[in-house]
Amino acid sequence: MSANYNVDFHGKTVEVELSSRAQHHLAQDQKTLFVEMELYFSCLIRKKVRFNSDRAKENAIPVADHLAVSFHPVMTRACHKDYEGEAPPLTEFPIAKPAPYVPRWLKIDYKSGEWWGEFGYD
Repeated sequence: MSANYNVDFHGKTVEVELSSRAQHHLAQDQKTLFVEMELYFSCLIRKKVRFNSDRAKENAIPVADHLAVSFHPVMTRACHKDYEGEAPPLTEFPIAKPAPYVPRWLKIDYKSGEWWGEFGYD
């Protein structure tokens, strides 16, 4: 059975759903998993969930044992395809009133040996 947690980001509650597989893997691993909800502003908007057990984001909020979550809006420095590497260079995207951009929910699972996540606004 999945576990649900509520986390406050900028005055808005995010419901975090952790699948039973994810709970099991977190309990076995014993390392803290840092989950970042990245909202990427460019020519289009992209949502991405990043997983890292090596370094914490400075704004990461503990959710459960061995689990911390952060929200990170970023943008590209320019909106074009002429850049080197797999992704364009990113820069911080400070939002004066971030609450409307904070998602309502985050789902985390562990499938086929990899972390999986998605977040949404509905």
